[in-house]
Amino acid sequence: MTNILHKCVNCPFMYPFLLCATVAVTAGYKPVILVHGLFDGPGQFSSLIKFISKSHPGTTAIAIDLYNEEDSIQPLWKQVEGFKKAIHPIMQNSSDGVHLICYSQGGMICRGLLATLNDHNIHSAIFLSAPLAGQYGGLDSKYWWSAMPKKMLYLFCYTAIGQMVSICNYWNDPYHQRLFLSGNTYLALLNGDRTHTNITAWKNNFLKIKKFVMIGGRDDGLISPWQSSLFSFYDDKGEVVDMRNTNWYLKDVFGLRTLDLRKDLVQCEFDGIEHVKWPHVQEVYTGCIEEWLRT
Repeated sequence: MTNILHKCVNCPFMYPFLLCATVAVTAGYKPVILVHGLFDGPGQFSSLIKFISKSHPGTTAIAIDLYNEEDSIQPLWKQVEGFKKAIHPIMQNSSDGVHLICYSQGGMICRGLLATLNDHNIHSAIFLSAPLAGQYGGLDSKYWWSAMPKKMLYLFCYTAIGQMVSICNYWNDPYHQRLFLSGNTYLALLNGDRTHTNITAWKNNFLKIKKFVMIGGRDDGLISPWQSSLFSFYDDKGEVVDMRNTNWYLKDVFGLRTLDLRKDLVQCEFDGIEHVKWPHVQEVYTGCIEEWLRT
């Protein structure tokens, strides 16, 4: 691996199997739960599993086998409910807590989990190149709607039909925020951009985590802007606003600023890595992930 730049801000396994109703948890390290990205499945974590197995022998790891491949475009609230049913028994059998690693679109699913799981015991929540603040670009031309110019996609995404497609649940058009606020039923609620009755409960659930780790890099090539993986995003002029200057941070709507002030928020930048390679680069594991699996 060449041309890799690693920068960490606030920085100080497994054996995959199909999910069963109950999971036997190995004593020692906390179990690790992995949530895959768009158009993929648990096999996406084969390299990451080897890294953790080598550095943390005996660690139990569960790569959740749900909403794989074509099914991954289903609406995110539906996926969140499915993953909650799969993950909750693992937590109940893990009295010391669990770690969560969420890759790409899986990070958006995990955001819903952290908000709505009232009794979760997630210790470290690690987001690997996930469009945390939203996506505006980086479309796959596999479907007709993704072949539309990104400047026009809001016409589809912010409709009831569009919200039945996963990527539209986190499509964040900086030039059409009024329509985003009125038409988006997922990200706008999680970010607190649109007020709702659950916002306080969701914030309390979010703040139960001990560490929130964000990993991304400028050579990702898919997450747009790439800084979304570090919770920064475009303003209405197309300029990227740093996380700490965004409304959701300054107003601490869902707890991001509180985590930062607690020193429990980590931003880890790795340059020189394409999006599809994130789970397979050992330097990313040793530089940004391994430390938080020891706690």
